[in-house]
Amino acid sequence: MDNKYARVVILGIAIGLMSATTFAESVKGIYVTQYTLENTHYLNYLIKNAKASGINTFVVDLEIPRDKYKRNIALVKQNGLRYVARVIMFPGGGTKAQVQNPNYWQGKYRLVQAAIAYGADRIQLDYIRYNTKQKPNAQNAKDIHGIVQWYKNKVAANNIPLEIDVFGIASFGESKYIGQNIKLFSQTVDAICPMVYPSHYTPFAYHYKKPYETVHESLDHIYDQFEDGLPVKMIAYIELSNYHYSMTRAQKYKYIQAQLTAVKDAEADGWYAWSPHNRYDHLFTVLQQQQDKTM
Repeated sequence: MDNKYARVVILGIAIGLMSATTFAESVKGIYVTQYTLENTHYLNYLIKNAKASGINTFVVDLEIPRDKYKRNIALVKQNGLRYVARVIMFPGGGTKAQVQNPNYWQGKYRLVQAAIAYGADRIQLDYIRYNTKQKPNAQNAKDIHGIVQWYKNKVAANNIPLEIDVFGIASFGESKYIGQNIKLFSQTVDAICPMVYPSHYTPFAYHYKKPYETVHESLDHIYDQFEDGLPVKMIAYIELSNYHYSMTRAQKYKYIQAQLTAVKDAEADGWYAWSPHNRYDHLFTVLQQQQDKTM
C-alpha cells in the first residue's frame, strides 16, 4: 500500500467512525446503483428530495472503484447522509465451486476496502447465498456463515458494522436450499436486512393485496426465531411497486404506505426502499405527506 492510498484509507476510516456513532436512530434509506451515483445531476436531485423527506441513508452499489464514484460519495456524505456500501457477493447466488473457493469470495474484499476508503458507514453484503438449484442441506448455511465470519473479522478491524441481505423466506426459518439461516447469521453480523417484498411471496394475488400483513408477519416471524430477543438490528427492505401487477399512482402510494406502517408497527430498526431504476418520487410524496400530517 503506497502512502497516498494509505492516507485515503485512514481518512475513510476516520469519517466512518464519526458517522457510525450516529447510526442508532431509525434507518430510512434508499438503494442507489453505481450508475445513478455517478450521474451527478440526478444524484443531486435524489439528495435534495431525500433530505426533504427525512431519508438519512443511501445504500450504494460498488462494483468498480473509480474517482467519479469517490467524488460523488463525498457529496452524499457532505449532505449528512450515511453511506452504506452494497457489495454483491455471488450474482444470482453462488455455486458450490464459488462458495467453497476462498480465492473467489476473498477477491470481493477489494471492493470492501475501497468502500471503507471512501468513507463507508456500513458494509452490506447481498447475494450472500447459494443459488436456488442446490440440494437442501444444513451445511449450506454453515458454508455461507463461514464467509460472513471472514468478512466480519475484516470490517471489525476497521470498526465498521456489517449487514447482510436475506431472502424473505428466511424470515420463516432456515432455507436449506440457498443456505440462509438468520438465527445462525445473527451470531456474527450487526444487522439483518430481510427483503420482505410482497411481490416475492406466493400466492402472488394474495400478497399483492396484503402488503401490510405480508411485511409485518415476515418481521414477526424473525422475532419468533429468538427466545431472548433479536440480538442484532433488523432493517427491512421494502419495494415501491409489485412487478406482477400494474397499479395507479394512488395505489402505489397506498402500497408503499402499507409497508412503511408495517415496518414501524413491527418495531424494526428501519427500512431500505428498493427501486431497481432508482425512481423514488412516489416514496418522497408518501414521506412528505406523513410529515405534513404531523405538523
